Amino acid sequence: MVKQATLQSNKIPTIEDAKFALDKFNIQNEIKASAGRSQIDPVIDVAQVTAPTCICLDLEDLKCFEAVEHQYERWGVIFHNSLAIQPSNPAFPTYSGLTVLMGAPKSGFLEATFLRPVNSVSAFVTSSQRLVLSAYDRNRQLLAQTALPGSNLANSDSAIPPNALLSISANNIYSVTFCAFNGQFTLDQFRFCL
Repeated sequence: MVKQATLQSNKIPTIEDAKFALDKFNIQNEIKASAGRSQIDPVIDVAQVTAPTCICLDLEDLKCFEAVEHQYERWGVIFHNSLAIQPSNPAFPTYSGLTVLMGAPKSGFLEATFLRPVNSVSAFVTSSQRLVLSAYDRNRQLLAQTALPGSNLANSDSAIPPNALLSISANNIYSVTFCAFNGQFTLDQFRFCL
């Protein structure tokens, strides 16, 4: 049985709505995960986590135009076709900080693979067109899918504001893809919950 979730175009989730996700899964811990190895980062073995925990990636340690792949591997996620940018185009504002992720060099596509299965994934997204978030199990079988129904660029006539929260939940997610066919998009505040 495939679980499906669809982002309703008449109500875009806000940061306040994001708090429900922590309560919904009885999340007890949230970790801000840095790309750099810092003395102040908590020592955590993601494979040993037993209490519900969310990890939110701090993108600010990434250099502009840095290919992002294994920087967050110690936190349990590897990216494919991902580039860190500091958007100069005002149509793609950041949600927080200066740095976001975008699908590149192949435009319109970004994949995250988890070293341990997760139960939910979310990010604040800005896209030039419809953006589909898909979750897959260990065997690359589709578990769930949701979509930003259309463009939400800043300073456009879109009914959807930029940096809309796009989230997906299912048991045993091993990878997710973000796909905007022939489009561009940015991700900020990428979060996943174990």
